Amino acid sequence: MAGASHYTLPLPSFDKPVKLLIVVAPYYRDIADDLIAGAKATIEKVGGTWELIEVPGALEVPAAISQAWRMANFDGFVALGCVIRGETTHYDTVCNDSSRGLTLLSLQGCCLGNGILTVENHDQAAVRAGEQDKGGGAAAAALHLIALQRRWGQPKAAIGFRPLGETIQLAEGGAKA
Repeated sequence: MAGASHYTLPLPSFDKPVKLLIVVAPYYRDIADDLIAGAKATIEKVGGTWELIEVPGALEVPAAISQAWRMANFDGFVALGCVIRGETTHYDTVCNDSSRGLTLLSLQGCCLGNGILTVENHDQAAVRAGEQDKGGGAAAAALHLIALQRRWGQPKAAIGFRPLGETIQLAEGGAKA
């Protein structure tokens, strides 16, 4: 239904300031600038700080976030960029693989908001980056996940394989290494 309204959650509040990394693929510079402006404004509304890095394209955004998540000290991440459909299937690859990479990171506990636009043309991108403020929406998503992570505390155990020597308590009372 065209013109239907949607509900937007109020931004969370934080006792301790948050720091986010904005990772942008500025292939379409005008679109990227609008997305960045929205993300910065949303982060600043909650008293947060941000750093900005640029990567060559949308496929590099998940890789950069993965590196920063492992090696830097950020509470969350905002992925920004724009992929406009062209004449080849490259569009599908870039859309699917960048989204998949971000989803896998988030399922591992990385707090991130996906603001990589996937559109048919530049006009659609301009509306989403500007008046629809998808950059701000991506930042808000990351902020909400940070708030949940802080509410529930840090993960109790690493996700995936357990380190050697970690004892697992079985229900029967026995232990297995």
